[in-house]
Amino acid sequence: MATAVSSVAEVCRAAKNAARGLARSDTAVKDAALEAIATALQERMAEILAANELDMRSARDAEIGDALLDRLRLDEARITAIARAVREIAALADPVGEVIDGHRLPNGLDVRKVRVPLGVVAVVYEARPNVTIDAAALCLKSGNAIVLRGSSTAMHSNAALARIAAEAAVAAGLPEGSVGLVAGGGREELTELATQRDAIDLIIPRGGESLKEALQAVATVPVIYAASGNCHVFVDASADVESAEAIVMNAKTQRPGVCNAAETLLIHARLAAEFVPRVLRSLGAAGVLVRADERTRALAGPMLDAAANGDGAGAPAVMIEQASEEDWASEYLAPIIAVRIVDSVQEAIDHVERYGSGHSEAIVTRDTAAARAFQLGVDAACVYVNASTRFTDGGEFGMGAEIGNSTQKLHVRGPIGLRELCTFKYLVEGDGHVRD
Repeated sequence: MATAVSSVAEVCRAAKNAARGLARSDTAVKDAALEAIATALQERMAEILAANELDMRSARDAEIGDALLDRLRLDEARITAIARAVREIAALADPVGEVIDGHRLPNGLDVRKVRVPLGVVAVVYEARPNVTIDAAALCLKSGNAIVLRGSSTAMHSNAALARIAAEAAVAAGLPEGSVGLVAGGGREELTELATQRDAIDLIIPRGGESLKEALQAVATVPVIYAASGNCHVFVDASADVESAEAIVMNAKTQRPGVCNAAETLLIHARLAAEFVPRVLRSLGAAGVLVRADERTRALAGPMLDAAANGDGAGAPAVMIEQASEEDWASEYLAPIIAVRIVDSVQEAIDHVERYGSGHSEAIVTRDTAAARAFQLGVDAACVYVNASTRFTDGGEFGMGAEIGNSTQKLHVRGPIGLRELCTFKYLVEGDGHVRD
């Protein structure tokens, strides 16, 4: 299996050879391979869980934090969900061969623009072993070979998952080398992978700013950055406070360690006196640390004083610290949120433009003009009106699983699904045509 090849160059060469056959594979063969992978994940669950426990034990010893432990952890329910996602990808329409555009020129030539696989996609990711299967399934369905490079934190989990996927895919008729794994070693290995121009067509990093910066420094292969998510929720003056509270809590607390979780809450000054105490109590009850500006702290003062004096009527403790300039630009990936009061929709837009990462931004409002101004003014892959940022996800968007969310503009923006893993070619047919 390709996963057993030791060197980066050999894994990439094997993937390049496999890509030629994959590009010509029938949809039925690719779908059968995905079904085989899903079945193998469920049948070999004990093997996967044993490998994951080795990683979890090491991670707990290293004290990597609860949010990262949550991203690393696999259990029966999560493996079943991963297998289900593979089957959902298999059920999607095959993008390869799809006609994007077609027309006949005045000279009689027929021109069709059709989707074709990119070739070999390398995915570099941190401690999220589910990415191993999500990425492999998306690449195989879109006719691409894949080279996986996970982190050392998930070394055992990734190895088990990639091995199972590779074996199942080949047994179902896909070429040897369609799924490859490099070990997840140090920066030297990352540099070697990022410079395989003869074999790799695209690299997609899925991780924090440090991974992005490391690749930017060395990559000679094209890169789509599925990078950090410094996401905001702006609660406008006209917002329904109950709806706003629900959206903020979902965006921050449902899974704090993911890139589409909210990291900053902006509140319009006209609603702040009513909304700040309410949302801070809920955040406190959920164990979220608040880093707030002076205006927010002033509104929170009476509530904090009551809790400190024991007359808060059972109100949960609210942990509030003074926000620094660094907090506005931080992707916490943890139960921490920065809170700031702003005086207008435009001030909220300006804040997002200064500190946001271009991932996902949300406004909660009942004012159509405010919603429209936010949609037009914020430059991000996904802009929400009256909805949580947590919906930025290939599965939620009906794309099946995703490899990541692109925060750049070329050639992909937002969730990276099947169509985003394709390029195109022009097929031109004539009848003895020559150019004058």
